Amino acid sequence: MASPRKMQTLQVVDTEYSADAAEWCPVPGWRHILACGTYQLQKPHIKPGESPDSTPQVRLGRLYLYCFEEQIFAPLTEIQRLETAAVLDVKWCHVPVTEQPVLAVADARGAVGLLRLTGSEKSCRLEPCSSAGLGPECLALSLDWSTGREHCVPPLRLVSSDSNGRLSLLAVEKSAPSVHILEQWKAHDFEAWIAAFDYWNTSVVYSGGDDCKLRGWDIRSSPKAPLFSSERHSMGVCSIQCHPLREHLLATGSYDEHILLWDTRNMTQPVADTHVQGGVWRLKWHPSRENFLLAACMHNGFKILDCQSSLAENRETCTVLSSYILHNSLAYGADWSRLPLSNPTVLSPAMPEVNTDQEAGQVDLKVQNLKIVYESPTATFEVLLDEEDQTPPVPPVQGGDSRDLRGSPRDANSVDTKAHSETESAKAQRETSLLATCSFYDHVLHVWKWGTS
Repeated sequence: MASPRKMQTLQVVDTEYSADAAEWCPVPGWRHILACGTYQLQKPHIKPGESPDSTPQVRLGRLYLYCFEEQIFAPLTEIQRLETAAVLDVKWCHVPVTEQPVLAVADARGAVGLLRLTGSEKSCRLEPCSSAGLGPECLALSLDWSTGREHCVPPLRLVSSDSNGRLSLLAVEKSAPSVHILEQWKAHDFEAWIAAFDYWNTSVVYSGGDDCKLRGWDIRSSPKAPLFSSERHSMGVCSIQCHPLREHLLATGSYDEHILLWDTRNMTQPVADTHVQGGVWRLKWHPSRENFLLAACMHNGFKILDCQSSLAENRETCTVLSSYILHNSLAYGADWSRLPLSNPTVLSPAMPEVNTDQEAGQVDLKVQNLKIVYESPTATFEVLLDEEDQTPPVPPVQGGDSRDLRGSPRDANSVDTKAHSETESAKAQRETSLLATCSFYDHVLHVWKWGTS
């Protein structure tokens, strides 16, 4: 049996509004910076004689900026908060623009905005620098940069999806930086929940919608017609990510609770299908270990999948290595950090070690009557773990190449692939990953470590 994976909660932060997006900065020198977006639907004040339907809803938001420092107590420090419209998605550009990191934000006003990170590594701030509206009466629902692959090539592009079923291709000018719309097109009959670049061929973008369709688009063609249209998912497609380290590999997730892996050279049938028992709102490939996939599974917490066995051994499902279940609400935002951490993990007396049994998928906290103290910039609260109930609640807070990704047909390269897999596995066992995850209605951001004993 493989070594059990360990999870350690480092900090729980009260975000006040509903947390729905979390992104670690990928730019070297700034990887200790975390952005978190929130969304809050404000009930309208209805005057006597007014109809509730005639009063528009107000979607409030707040953008948080945090700094992480590896220490036992309160490693995450809030350094800025910006009041804004409700935030639906946030994404850092993977390369600096005008020598500074840039964050893109999709909001409830139907706008895509750019914010530049200024100052020093120890004292930095986000400054709004440009914005582009996607159109009236729509919400900007998702974002992706064309820079997801390590050795990306210019020009800088963004793709965004909106609540009217459209995709928008945006250009980012490095000099300002500024953003403007290059092209828009109707992609889905209902909400276009997600849009993502093919990082290996940035002339191609993928989209998923509430019409249950997964589609691919060549952004050079006009008028726009899908390269393919798949209805393999049985419900709305709400998460897509191209693999930044492995060409031709695409992951998609849906409200149907399935994660599908695809060979982009042949989109007629997925190469793997894993049921995770929760709608898959976000998917994030590990930035350096190519076989690990993080999934935000809405009503079923956060999952870490090992996709190597599926791709290398012709298995039709991926292995769920770990489940982080300490959220009490919808699992939405999630991201891996690229920040190197010390290993082995030093466990704080205030935070329990969590072991995940790989075979049973059960979480065993191995603690009895342990009081956990959670601290955040705005609140301190306690949870008492009962001996009989060892799952602590979240505290109350205020058509292509015939050769597929599995290496078929088998040949001499299979030996090299296996050796490479074992090397990657050995590296992974020596590493500890840092993650940030947020859940919606309980207004909570969790920062935690995951690794192999």
